[in-house]
Amino acid sequence: MTATELAALEKRVHLITRPEPALMWLYFFTSLALLCAAPIALIPLYFRYHTLWYRFEPTGVSMGYGILFRREMQLTYARMQDIHLSQNIVERWLGIGTVTVQTAGSGAGGNLTIVGTKDFNAIRDYLYAMMRGVRSEPHEALASAQGTDAVLVEIRDALQEAASALGKRVP
Repeated sequence: MTATELAALEKRVHLITRPEPALMWLYFFTSLALLCAAPIALIPLYFRYHTLWYRFEPTGVSMGYGILFRREMQLTYARMQDIHLSQNIVERWLGIGTVTVQTAGSGAGGNLTIVGTKDFNAIRDYLYAMMRGVRSEPHEALASAQGTDAVLVEIRDALQEAASALGKRVP
């Protein structure tokens, strides 16, 4: 992916802050499946839809929802391990999808799920590009750390020479 393509993808993904209105229809159809409990099931889903937000930042992804019981998650690109896309038959019919981001050792509770977006493929591509960018930075940090190690070795040697000149033995 070129830098121009990544910049265009980043701009497109950063504009996604809320789920699509089609997600409310998905919640409606889901609650209808419960027949007599539909009104009870629809109320929390309604409030979840209206409070759900996403934020794509240079360091990671954030999401949150809830009125009485707020839930917020922040996930840095460095912690991301895998990204999954899913669509059930109703989501496919509505043209929306779900992006699930997994972290190492988090189990099901630590996964960040971006639901109800039409640009789910763009989100996946963007997150993979950011993950690869984060993964390549430690190699650069290692190279600069090796330069730092060389300076530390020189300092150690100079201190040992100074100590021996003073007649003290340094282990």
